Amino acid sequence: MTTYSIALNFEDGVTRVIQCDDDEKVTDAAFRQKINLPMDCRDGVCGTCKCFVEKGAYELEFYMDESMSDEEAEQGYALTCQMIPESDCVVRVPTTSALCKTAPESVEAEVLGVDRLSETSFGLRVKLAKPVGFLPGQYVNVSVPGAGVHRSYSFSSAPGASEATFLIRNLPGGIMSSYLSDRAQPGDALTLTGPMGTFYLRPIERAQLWLAGGTGLAPFMSMLEQVAEQGSDHPITLYYAVTRAADLVELDRVMRLAETIGNVTVVTVLAEGEHARTGFVTDHLTAEDLCEGEADVYLCGPPPMVDAVRAHFAKLGVEPSSFHFEKFNPTEEAAEAA
Repeated sequence: MTTYSIALNFEDGVTRVIQCDDDEKVTDAAFRQKINLPMDCRDGVCGTCKCFVEKGAYELEFYMDESMSDEEAEQGYALTCQMIPESDCVVRVPTTSALCKTAPESVEAEVLGVDRLSETSFGLRVKLAKPVGFLPGQYVNVSVPGAGVHRSYSFSSAPGASEATFLIRNLPGGIMSSYLSDRAQPGDALTLTGPMGTFYLRPIERAQLWLAGGTGLAPFMSMLEQVAEQGSDHPITLYYAVTRAADLVELDRVMRLAETIGNVTVVTVLAEGEHARTGFVTDHLTAEDLCEGEADVYLCGPPPMVDAVRAHFAKLGVEPSSFHFEKFNPTEEAAEAA
């Protein structure tokens, strides 16, 4: 018997990854794992369990036209009570996790090491009590030992591994930054809660334009890890923008992954200092980068960068096929996200 991983994405940004056998319906697998997906009939009649399948292959058994039209089925909608997976799948559930009587999972971890990558960033490596299923680009809440609080960080590692990595901004005076700088020791216990977030890599069906500002590189490293494993026939252009050359951390790893994938172009931009490209990302983005609109755009960076890029697209007169972005704020509470 084959078992597939089904990522259930809820409206409130929570993701739960369940295991579903190849002869099992998704609703039954969810119930077995104590997640109550919306359902009234279990027979393909009411349409209550209709969800959108963003990724993956599956078989649909009986359903009535009143519950779901053939046009909806062709678009990727499915009744989870009649959906039997034939691969790993990503399913968008049109309700909150709370209404499905579930919540983000918590996984214990221990610190393996903290790397001082630059004056502005740390690399955190942890060993997980069990592998965490997440979608590349998503984040978890990480507890700060001894502080009774948590901070949110995007994974910079691949899903499903026994170890995880994070790229964390060094915010002077920040609770997590102070811990990583002054007190962190191998073996320290952490709790990761999640995964969460709607910023994650969708199926690659066209050219990709990825824009990273500073430690906003983290989710793109996770995405590159997955693409390196699964491959892609479509080109990927990654802009990596930082303030100074010393802030171009993890560039060697990015270039290794780009070489493995084979059709990735990495463009670095510095706000200060001598470099091939200086200024801001918007000083260098062209309509050609957007493939005249036939590209998916992903952006992770501070709010001014997101706003500037959106205005730049309007100035170019080009609207991308899709635009996914994650903002993080330069405050003690939020700046360390991503």
